Amino acid sequence: MASSLRLSTVILPVRRWHEGGREVWQRAEELGFRTAFTYDHLSWRGNFRDGPWFGAVPTLTAAAAATEHIRIGTLVTSPNFRHPVTLAKELISLDDISGGRVTLGIGAGGNGFDATALGGQGWTPRERADRFGEFVPLLDRLLSEDVVSFDGEFTSAHEVRNIPGCVQRPRLPFAVAATGPRGMKLAARHGQAWVTTGDPKVSSAGTPAESLAAIRGQLDRLTAACGEIGRDPAELEKVLLTGFTPDRPLDSFDAFVDFAGAHAELGFTEIVLHWPIPDSIFAADEKVFERIAAEGLAELG
Repeated sequence: MASSLRLSTVILPVRRWHEGGREVWQRAEELGFRTAFTYDHLSWRGNFRDGPWFGAVPTLTAAAAATEHIRIGTLVTSPNFRHPVTLAKELISLDDISGGRVTLGIGAGGNGFDATALGGQGWTPRERADRFGEFVPLLDRLLSEDVVSFDGEFTSAHEVRNIPGCVQRPRLPFAVAATGPRGMKLAARHGQAWVTTGDPKVSSAGTPAESLAAIRGQLDRLTAACGEIGRDPAELEKVLLTGFTPDRPLDSFDAFVDFAGAHAELGFTEIVLHWPIPDSIFAADEKVFERIAAEGLAELG
């Protein structure tokens, strides 16, 4: 079980690069995390709304230059303020700078501040799903083909050149965040990984056992979506972004071991922990966090 499970982290873009930002990414590499992700938002909620918040792609570019081996990526990028043509160019450049270490976490987005930052109205869940359904296949093509033209309902591309393409072939991997049927189908068809944060209906008032049951149902739906197109669901990595379920895996080393073991048994191959941020919903004991990074997966063996 433990041999197939990997541990990654999310580093929120809240630190000035020369005031601790660089050191956090380098420390993530030293601790042996498989991937260090960051959020791709214009701002975020809660006490992050009016605090420092830097752009994802420039941050990841700097992180690529400051590290050597750790993978880097977004968790997640969405169509809320991204156009696939310009995003593809940035990702190809980032993949080149990093030497092929980029994973694109991608989702449909939500109704937060990103949804209205450009002056438009927020989209309904159906509208987000419609746009996501067009966004992902087009981005797949843009990252895989030298020349792309496309005329869609929401986005277009006219003889777009993306030469020389990604370092990773045929393109950098997609980790598709999805819980609904349409998103699951996109993950099955275009993803190299599937991402969940759990079931939001359970996170606020449910129990860890109820959360496990809900996530098991999500995995069943992913398996069904893969079956519809004849894909083996084992081909997809299963990624759990923590911090949004009733569990508290960073409360102690033992709490993490129990949490990771239970989710590994469900079939997850990667668990992502938020890097501790004091005085926030991601506050945690840094000594416990570092011990988990260093020893947590070995304990599962």
